[in-house]
Amino acid sequence: MHSVVQSVTDRIIARSKATREKYLAALGEAKANGVHRSSLSCGNLAHGFAACSPADKNTIKAFNKANIGIVTAFNDMLSAHQPYEHYPQLLKEACHEVGSVAQVAAGVPAMCDGVTQGQPGMELSLLSREVIAMSTAVGLSHNMFDGALLLGICDKIVPGLLIGALSFGHLPMLFVPAGPMKSGIPNKEKARVRQKFAQGQVDRNALLEAESKSYHSAGTCTFYGTANSNQLMLEVMGLQLPGSSFVNPDDPLREALNKMAAKQVCRLTEMGTQYTPIGEVVNEKSVVNGIVALLATGGSTNLTMHIVAAARAAGIIVNWDDFSELSDAVPLLARVYPNGHADINHFHAAGGMAFLIKELLDAGLLHEDVMTVAGYGLRRYTQEPRLIDDELVWVEGPSESLDKEVLTAVASPFQANGGLKLLKGNLGRAVIKVSAVAESHRFVEAPAVVIDDQNKLDALFKAGELDKDCVVVVKGQGPKAIGMPELHKLTPILGSLQDKGFKVALLTDGRMSGASGKVPAAIHLTPEALDGGLIAKVENGDLIRVDANTGEVSLLVDDAVLASREAEQVDLRSTSFGMGRELFAALRSNLSSPETGARCTTTIDENY
Repeated sequence: MHSVVQSVTDRIIARSKATREKYLAALGEAKANGVHRSSLSCGNLAHGFAACSPADKNTIKAFNKANIGIVTAFNDMLSAHQPYEHYPQLLKEACHEVGSVAQVAAGVPAMCDGVTQGQPGMELSLLSREVIAMSTAVGLSHNMFDGALLLGICDKIVPGLLIGALSFGHLPMLFVPAGPMKSGIPNKEKARVRQKFAQGQVDRNALLEAESKSYHSAGTCTFYGTANSNQLMLEVMGLQLPGSSFVNPDDPLREALNKMAAKQVCRLTEMGTQYTPIGEVVNEKSVVNGIVALLATGGSTNLTMHIVAAARAAGIIVNWDDFSELSDAVPLLARVYPNGHADINHFHAAGGMAFLIKELLDAGLLHEDVMTVAGYGLRRYTQEPRLIDDELVWVEGPSESLDKEVLTAVASPFQANGGLKLLKGNLGRAVIKVSAVAESHRFVEAPAVVIDDQNKLDALFKAGELDKDCVVVVKGQGPKAIGMPELHKLTPILGSLQDKGFKVALLTDGRMSGASGKVPAAIHLTPEALDGGLIAKVENGDLIRVDANTGEVSLLVDDAVLASREAEQVDLRSTSFGMGRELFAALRSNLSSPETGARCTTTIDENY
């Protein structure tokens, strides 16, 4: 093993000793109860299978075959999840083929950040993860199930499903992806049109045409944002079948993989031959593997929160220092938009997950000795699935990249360190995604332009007040303030300023989209303004330093001047909450720092 990866892993194991032992003890106690539905009263059990077919009722009553719960995030507004409409029936049929049964246990909400980006509804985005986690736990709470299949892909949906699933960590569970849509117009062209629209050079019709050619069909968006970062993380952590992440929805291989996922989860139950609970698959080593793969590919900054929160649900304590130390040691091996011109389909065609995992394993950057849903050992994931004579088989993946502009070897990385960096200074701690930021733009020292609402930046831009070197500071965006919305709406404006030759950066206690790109963005700043963070005292014209090279984020104002200032009052808006604003305001007030996963204190993960 690479010495840094081993050192960080050992530190996480030591730090998590008490909480992990408590979690595993709870798993052992739950497992000792045997087949859970056998403890149900006759009335309970009758309710649980009342709507089943006679054959399924007999199977469930027999207590010697698995009953698999399906938790689905299907809706047909969200392109990534639209293919899930017919999955439950397919998965049930596959379970029947191995003598087991499946029932839909729960539906969970699945909002699309692409639709709510820059809109009031974005204030519910991070909060939705907690709702999904609790909804997942509610669905699994009936003690009817011996395992589960989790149907989710995007943004907060996968982390929410994982957190909820880990609260029933004694059950085996498998994620079932649906795959990305096929490639549309190049992402670089889409970004170019967005900037031209921001500059007033093209009209809304031209912008909508470009967006429609990019987001054009069922499947996950093809850029390397949070959704595809989720899929990569799940596969490297051994939570879905090898090579299943990026197979298109209409590929016959997709259906074969879905059927195999259903059969495999039956094998992983206590009634099967390979009992493998999810709480044991997710351990300190698999969590480190997920972080390493994220860093090696320049993945979404949102995962710096979600991995922390999901790990906590399994009794594992991870922090941003772990991310930072690993990032210094892990080379960047992928160039996928916004880190390059390619999309996730190009990554998959270049060798994809099989080649990436092989390179990282051979370099000692991933732990091979882990349990996965495919069996023991991560080396299994250097294989890729194929349909040969209508039979699903796994073959060795490529030993060399098939497109070295998209995916490269450890011996010839795109850059020596990973895609994320921890920033520290008198303003607090923040994260920055550097994989798409040119070296010439990684240091910005400039006066602050302060706003408390992302919608205010457009007027400043159109008035020409941003035609200068500046650090745009968006305060009052933290999880406790307004739910920590993503601020991706700012990207075209800031990108336009950068293209004009100005030194620009973003500083905020909010988030950026997983598609954040060429503009240096110090985000997730903690403590947030509402928690007494120094960002609350920043004023227009204050000099700010954002240095992604040394890892510094500082307000260059004399301490005596700062002491004389009053912190600006944060406006707790509830614009998106409508009739439910009091409920969501209470949930929001319980959110903690993004460095601890921006995790609601009422989430089910507190059980362990």
